[in-house]
Amino acid sequence: MTLAQKRRPAVLIAVIMYAAGASAAQDYPTIAVADYVYGCMKANGNSRQALESCSCSIDVISSIIPYARYEEAETFRSLGLLTGERGVLFRQSAPARSATADLRRAQAEADVRCF
Repeated sequence: MTLAQKRRPAVLIAVIMYAAGASAAQDYPTIAVADYVYGCMKANGNSRQALESCSCSIDVISSIIPYARYEEAETFRSLGLLTGERGVLFRQSAPARSATADLRRAQAEADVRCF
């Protein structure tokens, strides 16, 4: 058996491990990723650098919190924009504060790593 033939299983295992790690960070639907990057770019200048930083940012966020938690936090945040008593529940309830705090922590980590 040649040296190249001996290395094939190790290379195959490395590729599988890399793919498994990459798929864990890609559990977010494409529309959610695109929406985040679009909003982030709009807030950061619509440049190529903003595209790279914002893409990095959502990758970091997706590696920290699962999509279900991200979706929950985004829902609380958007419904919290309702005025008056209708929005209070979505701004001040314990689940709302917890979910949005998790997202804020993930975004802060993403800012440190990507911007």
